[in-house]
Amino acid sequence: MVRDIEEKFGLIKRNTQEIIGGEDLKKLLSGKKKPVVYLGTAITGSPHVAYFLWVMKLADFLKAGFEVKILLADLHGALDNTPWETLEKKYKYYEKIIPLMFDALGVNTKDLKFVKGSSFELTKKYQEDLLKLTTIVNVKDALKAASEVVKQGDNPKVSGLVYPLMQALDEEYLGVDVQYGGLDQRKIFVLAGEILPKVGYKKRVHVMTPLIPGLIGEKMSSSVKGSKIDLMDSEDEVIKKINSAECVAGNPNNGLMAFLKYVLMTLKSDKKEKFVIKRPENYGGNLVYDFYEEIERDFKEKKLHPLDLKNAVAREINSLLEPMRKNRKELEKLWKAAYE
Repeated sequence: MVRDIEEKFGLIKRNTQEIIGGEDLKKLLSGKKKPVVYLGTAITGSPHVAYFLWVMKLADFLKAGFEVKILLADLHGALDNTPWETLEKKYKYYEKIIPLMFDALGVNTKDLKFVKGSSFELTKKYQEDLLKLTTIVNVKDALKAASEVVKQGDNPKVSGLVYPLMQALDEEYLGVDVQYGGLDQRKIFVLAGEILPKVGYKKRVHVMTPLIPGLIGEKMSSSVKGSKIDLMDSEDEVIKKINSAECVAGNPNNGLMAFLKYVLMTLKSDKKEKFVIKRPENYGGNLVYDFYEEIERDFKEKKLHPLDLKNAVAREINSLLEPMRKNRKELEKLWKAAYE
């Protein structure tokens, strides 16, 4: 575990897009023996490999001495259009597969806690506070906060207004000092910082990481089928999807390079391993890299061919998915109940 305050701060800051309350975070690191951070994941579509970005960031928090809570947000899933009758089935799938992602990274999870949203969000006190917030926040601000997270459609539902209020309130009821999420959460984080003090609760620190683009140029998302690699994809399916991914020679702005930068090369660095791109001798032999910047430079200069890059990334992703495949029989049963 990291002990130096600046080193802890650097560990939390790496691969982040923005931290709201950076100075407060430093004070927290120096003043509290075991701060608490949480990430919420709504129970919606089938988890995919982009989830590894936040799994790795939570691993950073663990190394920095935090207690980490993962909110398996079943009620938020319902508010984001997950059918109520499938909610518990999807929750059971998430509950089984998310811990396996930490196993894939070899993360010590003794200070990691999973919390089911409905276990505290349906209590009388929570609901009273939620109703208080509905009398404080106007419709415009609630819709704006949820706009990048909740699927609104042409006929927005009232649930889209409730979603960000609950996410703000979760900070208090989970007893956390920091909330972490993707950059798409920013408007909800800002709203939380504004409204919690109005009902007598403290403002928290908010940490955000970038969003990994999908394989076809979209945000990697469960709702865009061709954009993502599902955690349950077979080895052949991973290879097929990677081979079909957008990856123009010389242009590093694509989902593969982003995943390589924020997940694979960060993992290699932590393990003090090199990233090897295997090539036949007649094509120049293997390429070996220590840092992402070296890979991007060679890709821009077209010294690294997209197909060679794809083969290497597919091999690394298939390695990450091994824990899921070892538990495939049980996971498949849960997945079918939840999604078919």
